[in-house]
Amino acid sequence: MKTPSFFIAHGSPLLALEDNEYTRFLERLGEDLPRPRAIVVFSAHWDSPQQQLTADERYEAQHDFYGFPEDMYRLTYPAPGDPELSRRISELFKSHNLPHQPVAGRGLDHGVWVILRKMFPLADVPVIAMSVDSLRSPNEQYEIGRMLSPLREEGVLFIGSGGLVHNLRLLIHSDEPEEWALSFDAWVAETLESRNLQELFQYDKKAPHAREAVPSYGKEHFVPLFYVLGTAAGGTKAQRMFQAYQYGTLSLNCWKFE
Repeated sequence: MKTPSFFIAHGSPLLALEDNEYTRFLERLGEDLPRPRAIVVFSAHWDSPQQQLTADERYEAQHDFYGFPEDMYRLTYPAPGDPELSRRISELFKSHNLPHQPVAGRGLDHGVWVILRKMFPLADVPVIAMSVDSLRSPNEQYEIGRMLSPLREEGVLFIGSGGLVHNLRLLIHSDEPEEWALSFDAWVAETLESRNLQELFQYDKKAPHAREAVPSYGKEHFVPLFYVLGTAAGGTKAQRMFQAYQYGTLSLNCWKFE
């Protein structure tokens, strides 16, 4: 059986400490999933012009944020790596002539460990973190994910970690969503559920309020969607499993692709 692929919003780093409807959903999701052989996460917080991937035996959690409560800087996520899987991914990239670089010693950024700490709190599933390149075209991002799609048959769980509506300059002091954020998320949902990838690849021209939802300085939070869609290439089903908002415009969403 192929493992499903997911796009999961990581929201604010404070998600790691929060107990709310979304964090409880993530906890249940991890409990309900069959235990994967390993987890590969495309993180919005690793934006690189060259494709990179971790190649560690074990990780430390990066505290790549500032101005948060002291408790945040004491959180850890000592997950194991999987050097063998990292080499397997390198082989797949080589077979498609994709320049790439394995990286050791980087640790896991909060786009990776915040959600995994909720889903797999024992930190006992091997993890590989992957960079994204926000300057590539959506089609290129999709094709990089597609290179890795055979690994779904080997028990590898793919996650794209980011946010579909993520514009920190437009946050408000309310959890009631802004209409423009709802409108953009609804358009994304329609294109995903209809598998209209060509329309989705032109979201910046086609989607309502695309400039507000995916600002030019913040595309890295949206593009993990394209990578993880590529890993589910050939799939026919997209299911929105959760949708909520924080600060009016920060969308907390989970999409499952099979």
